[in-house]
Amino acid sequence: MPTEIQNIPGQRAVETLASKLRRRQVVGSREAALETVLVLRQVVSRARFSNIDQLVALIRDVGRRLAEAQPKEHIVGNIVRKVLHNIREEYNTATKGHATASARNVFSISKFVLQGQPRKQVIAPKSEATATLREDDPDDPDSFAKGLKPVLMEAIQDVLDELETVYDNVSKNAKDHIHSDEIILTIGNSKTVESFLKAAGHYRNFTVIVAETGPSYSGHEMARALSSAGISTFLVPDSSIYAIMSRVNKVLLGAHAVLANGGMFATTGSLLAATAARAHRTPLVVCAGQFKLTPLWNLYHDYGALDFAAPSSVLGFEEGALVDKVDVVNPYYDYVGPELVDVFITNDGDHPPSSVYRLVKETYDDEDHEL
Repeated sequence: MPTEIQNIPGQRAVETLASKLRRRQVVGSREAALETVLVLRQVVSRARFSNIDQLVALIRDVGRRLAEAQPKEHIVGNIVRKVLHNIREEYNTATKGHATASARNVFSISKFVLQGQPRKQVIAPKSEATATLREDDPDDPDSFAKGLKPVLMEAIQDVLDELETVYDNVSKNAKDHIHSDEIILTIGNSKTVESFLKAAGHYRNFTVIVAETGPSYSGHEMARALSSAGISTFLVPDSSIYAIMSRVNKVLLGAHAVLANGGMFATTGSLLAATAARAHRTPLVVCAGQFKLTPLWNLYHDYGALDFAAPSSVLGFEEGALVDKVDVVNPYYDYVGPELVDVFITNDGDHPPSSVYRLVKETYDDEDHEL
């Protein structure tokens, strides 16, 4: 049964973030993720619970409120699911021993490929701090929360640390993906792509072509940022993408959300670049933090997340003679199918679209797919 809003600890922080999300005052996937983690940390630190089910129900309720405030911001739900996953692992480690927690996801592709790189959530047991945990203790109902909160806060801190270092971790192998004298095409103003290109620029000399990305023209900001970093940069209109694709060696895109089928939601114009790249057999590489993985599928529509901006930036009201005669569509995002993507570069390695479902399975618990 949903928790009443009056009973949610840190309710003011929850409602403040929900209001910001509703008004689009939180811009960018990473910023939304950081805000969500900080609110969840505040909720857990103030929560009173006598068993793990009460805590999970509380976090799910907070996550549901935040997700309903802005259903098109998938990152909020992803972070809630990741926190729930980490909390369950810490609880299992504390109450049932390290073997139970480490036995999960034994048969995973990433562990086979990335042997020798342990995952963050597989950590040393904390039995010395939680050896006397008792759920639903009638003598001291708060004893369970007091004993478990230190490791829960550490689990949330792991998520926060991953978010704060995501740009560096995605970019650490940039020099292996970009070679000297290559021509790279990108679109929009993705901070992940920007940091990736800047990291590669320390080792390689290459040229970047940035599409303007109308009607927002966020490509101008990307071009300025790359040019100020000493990278040879050219700004071109979106209409030139197909014409210049034959000269491009690689297309590098950011993602708003990576779906379970290997497709993604990306800034408007990404589908144009991806389709042109496929026609010219040009590799399409996507840079995205693993927190953008979402257990959702795009089954019902072609427009990304059915999320539209105001049409006035495409066709202004001063064009009065046309406004009543046409329907203007100005989507925030394009849906790019998995067949158009060659590889996802994440902070946990490189993955083809066909293995994204496995990453989703490892990152989230099945019971949390629907908050």
